[in-house]
Amino acid sequence: MASLRNDDHPATKIAQALGDIEPITKSVTPPLYPASTYQRDPDNQYRNGRVYARPHNPTFETAERLLTALEGGAASLLFSSGMAAATATFLALKPGDHVVAPEVMYWGLRNWLKGAATEWGLAFSFVDATDTQAFARALAPGRTKLVWLETPTNPTWGISDIAAIAKLAHDAGARVAVDSTVATPILTRPIELGADLVMHSGTKYLNGHSDLIAGTLTTAREDEYWERIKAVRSNVGAILGTFEAWLLQRGMRTLHLRVERASQSALKIAQHFAHHPLVAEVLYPGLPEFPGHALAARQMTGGFGGMLSIRTKGGEAAAVAVAAETRLWKRATSLGGVESLIEHRRSVEGPTSPVPHDLLRLSVGIEHADDLIADMEQALAIAHR
Repeated sequence: MASLRNDDHPATKIAQALGDIEPITKSVTPPLYPASTYQRDPDNQYRNGRVYARPHNPTFETAERLLTALEGGAASLLFSSGMAAATATFLALKPGDHVVAPEVMYWGLRNWLKGAATEWGLAFSFVDATDTQAFARALAPGRTKLVWLETPTNPTWGISDIAAIAKLAHDAGARVAVDSTVATPILTRPIELGADLVMHSGTKYLNGHSDLIAGTLTTAREDEYWERIKAVRSNVGAILGTFEAWLLQRGMRTLHLRVERASQSALKIAQHFAHHPLVAEVLYPGLPEFPGHALAARQMTGGFGGMLSIRTKGGEAAAVAVAAETRLWKRATSLGGVESLIEHRRSVEGPTSPVPHDLLRLSVGIEHADDLIADMEQALAIAHR
């Protein structure tokens, strides 16, 4: 029985995992249920509501209910990865359907959309995510079925106007799905701004400890499209492991603390390097000079996130050299963990990437910001000798 109320602060809901107490042992920690199957009733029915662990796993339910409460949605689903969650939204469409998506976005999904999803029969228009009118021009009323947003966009951190684009999309008969991995429900709640779906790579901030792969979807309503997404998850088998689901809900219980700390440090780091003699540009929505700052200030509450990018003077060679000389910033792919990461994105994404050659993506962890600044200072100095 949950002990929390609807009006309790999100931080309280997160910390207490909605306040549930395990009924048999009275454990304050949500249990792990490893069972893969469930016994039928004597008349061959399943009145307990669970048939098989692929579509019905009680270990999923704590994280799904918690995420639903945080996002202000109607229901949530866990997936085996962020890509599994994202692709399920497209596989639930029908061949011939048209989708509008940002040109700059998570590169793995962009490549899948331009490759396998296009070959499967979906049609795409890719636009500037920060240009609301570009979305308006790309929408084809009656044909466009989904608008996919990612805000802030990875790795240039452009901001999309969720409310304005949602209104345009709905007027054209399309749904809106938002990849809110970077913002997290602590900083942005897309459903309140008009979105129909919210996606997270649970691998990142929701888990926060770089020790699992997971994805999530939250819906504003349980409609026919949501039922198709549920069927895709079950039929394709894009199911998270039981232990990983338990780890995910455990990580989510400190989400607000980690996001707040990372956001505070990222702002301090961005401000420090914004006019640095060895840095050409800092990309971070929290800087007043950033093009999307005013919109981010309205749309994001409590901070601007823990992700920023710096463009180094000296081009690609200097950027790669800086990453090679850091001590605390770890050279690794991913984001949202307690440890700070640095990555030269163009090397990862390849020659078709729209990312500048001199860009370094920084995922700020929960270390002391002064130590991270000092480490970047010494790396820049060595790289520019």
